[in-house]
Amino acid sequence: MISKMEINGVHFDIDDKLKKYVNKKIGQMDRYIPKHARESAHAEVKLKETMINHKKQCSCEVILHLPKEVIRIQETTINMYAAVDIVETKLKNQLKKYKDKHGGNRIHQRVLAKLRSR
Repeated sequence: MISKMEINGVHFDIDDKLKKYVNKKIGQMDRYIPKHARESAHAEVKLKETMINHKKQCSCEVILHLPKEVIRIQETTINMYAAVDIVETKLKNQLKKYKDKHGGNRIHQRVLAKLRSR
């Protein structure tokens, strides 16, 4: 679980059920973060509900602060739970890219370098 997580509602009161759902979905993203970056990872979750043309719009924005990068993802749908699900999927993909870029596989790189030098 991501230990440092802030969940804020903008023009919207967050009930316990939604808070638990967000903690479950976004909090488990630490498994995609490299081990050296897990301690300093910090997530901000902003949930916003607006009315546009008499239609309810729910948006979820996650800002994940990592050691060498900040990942920001936002999604707007009709349902808040659906927005959280879509943000989770997008965040998972971004974290996989981050892990590839910032070294989740250093041992493999050393082995490949030795094989290439032969």
